[in-house]
Amino acid sequence: MRALGIDLGSREVKVVVMEDNQVIEKLKVSTLSFYKDYCNFEGKIVVDESKLNLGETDIKVSTGYGRNNTDLKSFEAINEIKAHVYGAIYQTGLKDFILIDVGGQDVKVMKVEKGLITDLELNDKCAASCGRYLENMANLLEIPLNEMAKHYQNPVELNSTCAVFSESELIGQIAEGAEMERLCAGVNYSMYKRLQPLLTKFRGRRLVLSGGVAHNQALQEYLKGDYDELLLLDDPQLNGAIGCCYYGMRAVISDK
Repeated sequence: MRALGIDLGSREVKVVVMEDNQVIEKLKVSTLSFYKDYCNFEGKIVVDESKLNLGETDIKVSTGYGRNNTDLKSFEAINEIKAHVYGAIYQTGLKDFILIDVGGQDVKVMKVEKGLITDLELNDKCAASCGRYLENMANLLEIPLNEMAKHYQNPVELNSTCAVFSESELIGQIAEGAEMERLCAGVNYSMYKRLQPLLTKFRGRRLVLSGGVAHNQALQEYLKGDYDELLLLDDPQLNGAIGCCYYGMRAVISDK
């Protein structure tokens, strides 16, 4: 049995094929490139599955930011929360955990007990706590994002809750001659502070990190102080697409 999962993110599209409960194909491409190279326009964006060149699949499930404005005719659409929880269950083998998914434009925190979502916090109103904020600040510092993510000690103070005003604060710190390491740490710590209100009622337990920001080493260090156990997924950016496949396979098995 082969399952195809597509996570249509705001910045990137993630595609996974799973066969007999094992991931066998992975594809990650910018959203713009995906629409140009793998879709046709027929009054609406239509995914051309033949261009994906992934072979025949028995199950097709989609999720993500663009699932409602992209025509995936043969796909079942599920919400991102369900997709990411199923992905985390598949990748960790756990059924009790807190999951935080920090995407390019939103943040989701989910409490999972016995494999079921029992609580939820969302932030989709401001870029200041999302991956786009880190990208913008790295560009401002003219440093690669993965290099900025390494620094967490002795951060400069960036107190604004607004992404735009934080850029002005950072420019002020640069003008005062702050060291690059402290500037990077300040950006990472300001991200952590913006996530804290979403995580407040979920402290002290096992936390699973999902989404591209899960690779941020500084954020990992800050979160370690709040949880008994911090788990990093093998494929945090592909978690939604993996969850689509796993959800589809489980649905078929339960119907038999």
